[in-house]
Amino acid sequence: MTVKAQMARFALVGVVNTGTYYGCYLVLLTWLPYIAAHVVAFALSMTGSFFLNSCFTYRTRPTWRKFLLFPLTNAANFVITTGGVCLLVDLAGFSSRYAPLVAAAAAIPVTFVVSRTIMLRPDSKVPAAERVS
Repeated sequence: MTVKAQMARFALVGVVNTGTYYGCYLVLLTWLPYIAAHVVAFALSMTGSFFLNSCFTYRTRPTWRKFLLFPLTNAANFVITTGGVCLLVDLAGFSSRYAPLVAAAAAIPVTFVVSRTIMLRPDSKVPAAERVS
């Protein structure tokens, strides 16, 4: 599969992941405080994102190692979007209302590279007992 095809699939998984997060958040919000609803919805959507990216985007076998490394993609995204929002609002004069959208768009390529690096890491040394599937 080409890198362009992987990027398109990655974007599609991102849309599904965002919808999953928001839907879970709204449902959980009826029972939980908003922070707890956010944390649980985030964890559920990130788990779903891992399996979708593994099976659909990169077509690789999910392993515990990849599962445990996968949150690094979100950490990279968080650092870039947070830094981007600060730069756009404080230095470039962007509206704080729209700066997160621009920063999030800028983070997509880096998040894709981190995700691709984790998901396509060779599994030849991973024992069968460590595989998630």
